[in-house]
Amino acid sequence: MTRGVPAEPMDPRSTGRLRLVDCLLLLFLVVASGVAIARAPTRPGAWWALTAYLMIGLMALLLTRPGLGVIGRTLREVYPLLLLVPLYSSLDLLNGIGQVGVHDTLVRHWENLVFGGQVSQTWWQRHPSIFWSSLLHLSYFSYYLIVPFPVAWFGLRGDMGNLRRSILIIFTTFLVCYLCFMLFPVAGPYYEFARLAGWFTDNWPAHLVYQTLAAGSSYGAAFPSSHVAGTIAATAAAWMGSRRLGATLTVATILLTIGVVYCQMHYAIDATAGVLVGLGVAGSLMKVRVER
Repeated sequence: MTRGVPAEPMDPRSTGRLRLVDCLLLLFLVVASGVAIARAPTRPGAWWALTAYLMIGLMALLLTRPGLGVIGRTLREVYPLLLLVPLYSSLDLLNGIGQVGVHDTLVRHWENLVFGGQVSQTWWQRHPSIFWSSLLHLSYFSYYLIVPFPVAWFGLRGDMGNLRRSILIIFTTFLVCYLCFMLFPVAGPYYEFARLAGWFTDNWPAHLVYQTLAAGSSYGAAFPSSHVAGTIAATAAAWMGSRRLGATLTVATILLTIGVVYCQMHYAIDATAGVLVGLGVAGSLMKVRVER
């Protein structure tokens, strides 16, 4: 150390410790790898999923090394959110790309018991509206903005405590959903029911949604609704750090929760389970200590 120049404080991110978010990822990878090995004899694509899980686990461990540079430290913070897409895509490999048996009959039974009918099938038919179709399809697509928004908001403000808490809550919520999709696949009304009437979806927000689904939807990933769970988690995380931000995202999250059912993407019981998962994870982790 040069005389007169104080030593730079040790960056807690460079100590090589596993954080809670790292441990949860590694635990998920162990479970998913076990499922992949069990299914590989009948679904060869599971070997590719297993390879991906091993590479992801290795990457996560490498990012805990001490002495990371600026890029490495940045990846260390945000890598859980970057993994959401590949982990979601791997579900299709585990589930045989549509070959897996689904539990929609049981879930529809729950829907009848709780709501007295198939809400996603009848709601839009009883209350048809081009306006609501456009608005709620647009709300459905807002999921891709709501989920990362708290992380970007707190990151731009240098609020590392709330950034890390947001990532932990959002990522854990998705891991819970992915485990459900893996072990209890449900196709959902988008696949099970007749498609919506042409006039109902003849608007640009609906076209945008269906083009996105065609490019990256995983079969069997309906219960609980990860769209609802993820936005609930993101909104709850936002509330913990900024009431103004939380209030703003709440409006969009309510519309999205309504939209996934009205637009026949999810059963109402999927959306209800998504709300419970999002709130449950956020409530469980809100008191967890994170480095600031």
